[in-house]
Amino acid sequence: MKFKYGRLKLEAGEYLNIAPLIDVVFLLLIFFLLTWNFLAQSQSGIKVNLPKAVTSEAVVEESIVISITGENLIYLNDKVVTTKELLSKLEDLLPKKKSLIIKADRKASLGRVVEVWDICRNAGISQVNIATTQTKE
Repeated sequence: MKFKYGRLKLEAGEYLNIAPLIDVVFLLLIFFLLTWNFLAQSQSGIKVNLPKAVTSEAVVEESIVISITGENLIYLNDKVVTTKELLSKLEDLLPKKKSLIIKADRKASLGRVVEVWDICRNAGISQVNIATTQTKE
């Protein structure tokens, strides 16, 4: 096999043009990079600076996620909700999942976090967790 001017010479004197092969490889590379980028961004588009804790544990099971931003906005699974809507939406999700994670920003008021926690307990959710960033002592 010899490479000459973007062609691959086969044994029988035939030529195989490799330019389309290179195009396909680059298109696949671009496709996978874009897909990876969107998957990485879709994990959580809400910017929340979690408080730090030494005794935090990892939660393995899939659960409902409520995010509270520094401006005290409440997000249920990446959608903005009010406190009145939160109770009805949690009751709709209750038969599917029994655990919940509250991701509250450091600047979120404690009153808002306790209010959301109370709404979750009224909805019948038995396990409510607070998300933190684990630090070393």
